[in-house]
Amino acid sequence: MLFTPIKIKDITIKNRIMMSPMCQYSADKDGLANSWHFVHYVSRAVGGVGLIMVEATAVESRGRITDRDLGIWNDQQVEPLKRIVDECKKHGVTMGIQLAHAGRKSEVADETPVAPSAINWSDDYKLPHELTKEEINAIVEKFKDAAVRALNAGFDAIEIHAAHGYLLHEFLSPLSNKRNDGYGGDITNRVRMLKEVIEAVKKVWPENKPLFVRVSSDDYIEGGIDIDEMIKILSYIKPLGVDVIDASSGGLLNAKIDLYPGYQIKYSEKIKSQLGFKTAAVGLITKAEMAEQILKDGKADLIALGRELLRNPYWPLYAAHDLKEDVEWPKQYERGKFRV
Repeated sequence: MLFTPIKIKDITIKNRIMMSPMCQYSADKDGLANSWHFVHYVSRAVGGVGLIMVEATAVESRGRITDRDLGIWNDQQVEPLKRIVDECKKHGVTMGIQLAHAGRKSEVADETPVAPSAINWSDDYKLPHELTKEEINAIVEKFKDAAVRALNAGFDAIEIHAAHGYLLHEFLSPLSNKRNDGYGGDITNRVRMLKEVIEAVKKVWPENKPLFVRVSSDDYIEGGIDIDEMIKILSYIKPLGVDVIDASSGGLLNAKIDLYPGYQIKYSEKIKSQLGFKTAAVGLITKAEMAEQILKDGKADLIALGRELLRNPYWPLYAAHDLKEDVEWPKQYERGKFRV
């Protein structure tokens, strides 16, 4: 299963191993990708990953987590990303990019963060500006413009970041969204901005290319989102044509989380079984046998690896050996290939 290709829309991913989007905090001050990103992503492509999801890439300057985050808010940022995409694709990998806005969790020094409500993430963070309806509309358009640039850079898939306490998640959770207009209150209002972003992106993103959404399935705090509420939220975006839900959790506030290998698999399983979405399971998955079993049990369609791929860019090659799968190695490395 782990090394079985999967076709999503017209894109075939060569195996079920997805590199989870992980910020490198290494971009130039103007959000441009550089040699670090090139080496970082191409190494994982050489290592046999099926789908690389490039780290959270900001749709506007104030949408960065830090001033060293990647950006995709202007056309000058396209070419360095395209160089990475083109080189990675030479190794048979599918390339995706996560479009993001940090919201109230932005720590960019010379920018005022924005949020659905004027509530800071903690006392160590700036008080955010509460977005007006017109400002919300402008950010929605920035997601659309970013999708056009992602297409021009050659990406095969995009992921809308609606998790980990960043802007779209802030709108979804009643703990951070205290608005009393059409973007706050009940679920139908709190999901409105995410729906508008998806609808705007789909106007420019080709119908034959996959669209992912990453969500935090549980806020781990009383009164916040839990998996049952997330199922309701996702039922509102189901008709919009989202292809994959990347099922993560947490990040809205500094909550205590019981961490253990595969601790988020239950969210992927429930979203997949109740709503019929394809899902990516993520969360301290490190062993090939565990990844294989998740897929065989029908709990996910993709296995998203984060820290494990930071430790070992060649994890897929080791996993293939552990599962006795004969996969193609880069010809330059064939002398080092395991003999099954």
